[in-house]
Amino acid sequence: MTQETSVSKTILTVDDSPSMRLLLRAALTARGYTVADAEDGVAALEWLEANEAPSLVITDINMPRLDGFGLIEALRAKAEHRDRPILVLTTESSDEKKARARAAGATGWIVKPFDPEKLAAAVRRVSH
Repeated sequence: MTQETSVSKTILTVDDSPSMRLLLRAALTARGYTVADAEDGVAALEWLEANEAPSLVITDINMPRLDGFGLIEALRAKAEHRDRPILVLTTESSDEKKARARAAGATGWIVKPFDPEKLAAAVRRVSH
């Protein structure tokens, strides 16, 4: 793919809240991204098995079946996802949770509710 190609980057958003997935989709598609979504870490892993890898994953932490920490660890354990940017988007803001996400392999951290401009800036920063 060359620089001139206008193929948009795909972002996988993972959140158990349907309204949050809709907000993320609206914010990201308005900026030209293609958005896929999953309701938890298990659904995200299933989506990743069946589709071409996204440019970026944005995940919540607190979800049923497989939480964000587990999803990040599962992705980092696979060679094809080792360098994939992963942003955590969560209501959690404790230093302990941030350190745990960083240790698992998260690239960045955004606290909900998110500002669409700050989200877009974070996506640009990690997607280079």
